[in-house]
Formats: sequence, C-alpha cells, structure tokens
Amino acid sequence: MPKKKKKVDYEALNSPLMQIPKMDIASARDLLDIGFRDIFELEGRSPESLFETIKKLKPETDSRRLWYLRMAVYYAENKHQLDPKKMNPWAWNEEVYR
Repeated sequence: MPKKKKKVDYEALNSPLMQIPKMDIASARDLLDIGFRDIFELEGRSPESLFETIKKLKPETDSRRLWYLRMAVYYAENKHQLDPKKMNPWAWNEEVYR
C-alpha cells in the first residue's frame, strides 16, 4: 500500500512569517488564520491575547504554541537588536519567561 503523502501548507511555508528564525509552520498557519500576514503586524501585540484568539478558533492548540508567539512578537519588535538566546521557542517557556 503506497504511503499517503502529507499535505504541505505552502501558504504558511511561503509566508513572510516563516522568515522569523526557528518559526514553525503550525504557528505561522495559526497567525495566518487569525489575520496576520506579515511580521510587522505583530509589533505591539500581546502574545497571550494572540494565543487566546487561536485557542478560540482551534481549542486543541498545544500550549507550547504560546512560546512561538512570544518569540515572534519579540522578533517583530527587536529585529535590529536581537538577543540570540531569545531566538529559540524554548527560551520563552514559563520557567524562563518570568
């Protein structure tokens, strides 16, 4: 039996949001689904409120998605002076993020 090919989300994959280092396709897809098309649109946004909006649309969303949203907003607001340690989703988990 031939292996079923996984559907590739080319819209998310090719979106400007994927220019954020270490961004995952699922997080880019979620941002597209709530109306964000470009990185600059994330400036000044609350990652927590973005996450709540995504959860309303997709209740099964993993709570780790919030880490990617925090990283994405950080990137949007600090493109010119990034702290490399903060450009990893794991740097934004609850233990580290306080």
